[in-house]
Amino acid sequence: MPQSLDEILVRDHGLMPEALEEARRVSAEKGALLGDVLVQKNLLAESAYLQAVGQYYGLDVWKELPLDTGPADYTQNVPIQFLKKHKMVPLLLGDPEDGQDPARERKWDVVVAVSNPSDFDAVDDLAAIMNAGPVRTVLAPSAPIMSAINMAYDMARDSAEQLVADMEESTDSIISEIEKTADLLEETSDAPIIKLVNHILSQAVKARASDIHIEPYQAVLKVRYRVDGVLYDLIKPPKRIQSALVSRIKVMAKLNIAEKRLPQDGRIEIRIGDRNVDIRVSTIPTTFGERLVLRLLDKSSTILKLADIGFSQAQLTTIHGLIHQPHGIILVTGPTGSGKTTSLYAVLSTINTEDINIITIEDPVEYQIQGIGQIQVNPKIDLTFARGLRSIVRQDPDVILVGEIRDMETAEIAVQSSLTGHLVFSTLHTNDSASAITRLIDMNVEPFLISSSVLAVMAQRLVRVLCPHCKEPHTPDEASMAFLKMTAEDLAQGQIYKPMGCSECLQTGYHGRKGIFEIMIMDKDIKSLLLSTSDANVIKAKAVENGMITLRQDGVDKVLHGITSIEEVFRVTQQ
Repeated sequence: MPQSLDEILVRDHGLMPEALEEARRVSAEKGALLGDVLVQKNLLAESAYLQAVGQYYGLDVWKELPLDTGPADYTQNVPIQFLKKHKMVPLLLGDPEDGQDPARERKWDVVVAVSNPSDFDAVDDLAAIMNAGPVRTVLAPSAPIMSAINMAYDMARDSAEQLVADMEESTDSIISEIEKTADLLEETSDAPIIKLVNHILSQAVKARASDIHIEPYQAVLKVRYRVDGVLYDLIKPPKRIQSALVSRIKVMAKLNIAEKRLPQDGRIEIRIGDRNVDIRVSTIPTTFGERLVLRLLDKSSTILKLADIGFSQAQLTTIHGLIHQPHGIILVTGPTGSGKTTSLYAVLSTINTEDINIITIEDPVEYQIQGIGQIQVNPKIDLTFARGLRSIVRQDPDVILVGEIRDMETAEIAVQSSLTGHLVFSTLHTNDSASAITRLIDMNVEPFLISSSVLAVMAQRLVRVLCPHCKEPHTPDEASMAFLKMTAEDLAQGQIYKPMGCSECLQTGYHGRKGIFEIMIMDKDIKSLLLSTSDANVIKAKAVENGMITLRQDGVDKVLHGITSIEEVFRVTQQ
């Protein structure tokens, strides 16, 4: 039977003695844990190391930590930094049947999950702080431990209503000018206004909000979140704290808190738990005070793949054929917030290889993509789309992304670039794919140039995805079916659901969004038609005749597959 941890690692987990010896040397030199060194050098997976340590110390290994634990009252006495430093979290576990009798108090067992069991002193200190009896120690990976710590301290925070109540009782309205903390969950300030702002930001990230609106009216102040494209009320703080709330956010965004007559734009970078969030702050003066909109960009989230956006298999095949063309223009159209940039980033990440040169010019650059040159538009120094695009062409690119075609000059340079052997992607603000052609002609781009350069136009919208936990089967009425041109045969091929609402989806009935798409290929019929007319309706009719699936038809397909609801398709495709 192995007598040491080294023997277990070598015998049971295939670790070479030389590699183990080198890892121990690095561990001693840098003062790092052996397990961290082995994982960083890709010599051993964390789970395998924990199994070996568990076998050596006689401890159980929990790959996941339970979420339905007891009251996290330890958060009042144990600093979050202490738990994060030692990578351990206490869990209060009890028998679900125990405590059902009102005459008996429910008893809890304290389990401490650690990633380094040799840190006995820290476990003992934690037990002493919690005034706990016997403590059971288990091993767990670092990620679940950190998540459990963040969740416990987030859940223990005061509610927004309680923070507002504290503010009403407090006479101290001094705004703290402390710089942002590394992690909002580690903020220890007692100032109610700071606690309220931190709560608003952390709850917005937790609710997957894309924007926070702070709206002053004559008698009330409203705070609203935009989740999955729809605004929801959060709280209505008393009107008298409006100035303090706005000033605190302006301090965090490094804006001029004395200037209240002019619009201002700023930026805040925060970390909430293990998530890095970039916040763009915009203020405008209104009749009843400054109105703020905070746009949240979670930098921890990864760029979506084409398969995750919502394309059907047939659409994916079409898209892959288009984006691997050697030259031409591919346009993506839709209103603001319809996911155009996300789709284009997914395309770029798909074709991004070491043998092609991709350069983008955007306003703003939302995600940094490894291996792609990205330029930020800056009108203050006259770096416009047109001027930047003219310079990009001299950088020997294979693929060019223009954030948006806004004027004739940009449109003409994009067309000329495609005709000289570049693949160009860009966006337009039009309602459907056929209208994009009309818009280019309105910009005085010659029809024969459009027919020669444009490969395809894709229109898109975002529909909310039904929550899988609470959606229920639904039979639509005849009016809805007629509006969507659905038949009884269509109903027989799928199942329609309606939103209900539960705790998993914050009572909205929806969780996340997917795209619905309309891809118009510039085939020879449409190209010849384009030379005689610019009427979008005529162009669209010809495209449909040639097999194009419209936005509404794609939406109906997603309804029949149980992805979204009829109401969502109504909402985004009303014409």
